[in-house]
Amino acid sequence: MPLILPGNVGSATAATGYDVANSVRFDDGGNCQMRRAGVAGGNQDKFTLSMWIKRSNISTDHPRLFTSVAGGDDRFEVYFENTDELHIEGVDNGTATLNLVTNRKFRDISAWYHILLAVDTGQGTEANRAKLYINGVLETSLGTSARPDQNGNIGINTNSFPLQIGERSGYGVDFDGYLAEIVLLDGTQAANTDLGEFDEDSGIWKPIDPSGLTFGANGFYLDFESSGNLGNDVNGGTDFSEANLAAVDQSTDTCTNNGCTWNILYRNTATFTEGNLVYTAPSSNPVFGSLTTFGVTAGKWYAECKYHAGSNHYGIIGIADEVFATLSDLGSATNTDLGKVGASLGVQAFAQNSTVAYVINTGKIRNNNSNQNYGSGGGDGQIINIALDRDNRKVYFGINGTYENSGDPGAGSNGFDISGQVTGNEYFLGVTNDTGSSETILDFNFGSGFGLTAVSSANTDANGYGNFEYAVPSGFFAWNTKNLAEHG
Repeated sequence: MPLILPGNVGSATAATGYDVANSVRFDDGGNCQMRRAGVAGGNQDKFTLSMWIKRSNISTDHPRLFTSVAGGDDRFEVYFENTDELHIEGVDNGTATLNLVTNRKFRDISAWYHILLAVDTGQGTEANRAKLYINGVLETSLGTSARPDQNGNIGINTNSFPLQIGERSGYGVDFDGYLAEIVLLDGTQAANTDLGEFDEDSGIWKPIDPSGLTFGANGFYLDFESSGNLGNDVNGGTDFSEANLAAVDQSTDTCTNNGCTWNILYRNTATFTEGNLVYTAPSSNPVFGSLTTFGVTAGKWYAECKYHAGSNHYGIIGIADEVFATLSDLGSATNTDLGKVGASLGVQAFAQNSTVAYVINTGKIRNNNSNQNYGSGGGDGQIINIALDRDNRKVYFGINGTYENSGDPGAGSNGFDISGQVTGNEYFLGVTNDTGSSETILDFNFGSGFGLTAVSSANTDANGYGNFEYAVPSGFFAWNTKNLAEHG
């Protein structure tokens, strides 16, 4: 099933007042991390850690969000179990002093979550010595709930405990996803309302400006707004050093404006990396890739796809509706794919006219397994422009800014009419490949930047959102939740 604005999809549909400009994207397996030495004179018994996260993968081997490790017997770690519960662990001199494991699982790869841990071991009441808040709500349903003895220490905030974000060195357990607004307050057990608030109209939990808080000797504030120094501590402390992170890993997909990505929860054999923006085709059939995390029922929407590699240019971009999105055998049957499902195949006839596919190497558009002439197509190194006009049920595909069939999305002329070929109400973008045994790699940009490709032109839509290589057609918008709230 598609994930369409679930629960706390970021505070993007709220009038935030305070906007977070950037996040940083970590890629599982890429050894991405940030690291900083610990500072002497910190508090091991009173601190607050706050971070906003958006996962790109689930059920992996204990991905680390934040660690402070002096050795195996002295550590503080925040990570996900491989069964997707959140785990907070503190060990001092070989003795576990803090062990919180949630009952709930964090499997929504379309949503931003706010995690806040507030510690003060001097509290007389045990439950108050470590408070865990998720999206502003105190987490009380815990599978494991062990808190420190009164005035006990936790392995953090001394010069022998280096701080790491996104990985624990030597363990190969990388976080895969986006991180934003990471704050450590050394010497303060903050309230949840010191770092966030509920929007009065929507009820969505949203961040507030942390810059006026007291950070202490070992504290820091990372906002990721400097693409050339992603580890910059804007509080003025020692910066974090970055490993295997570059300017292209800075994103505008944030907890106040959630960006669209590919939904990996569909069954598929493809590989999605770089924050679920990069698609690598599987080596054998079936080849279905995925649909976007957001669907639209109105508005006009723009995205870009760079053909990163693939000598045969078998990559395919599709449009699909909610009927196609809920088919039970997506990713399991060769025929159940973008542009193929329909009565002409004798399978799932009710899904006829639920999807079309743009075949990049030929420039043809496919519906119900029948190809129609449209354009000349593209290939390696080229950027495919995708302009979806949901209002008028048309789609435009371009190559490096020139639209196929002399199309002009802004003027509404020569678009490909899909009103009779994608007849459902909600439209998603889709990605797949035309055959197995192909090296196709496609790099997508829904407005928050590509996964692999640096953008040189920095074009935005009329609302000022987006970081595109080519001009956004007049009246079209980047795929993010602020635009979706207004136009979708």
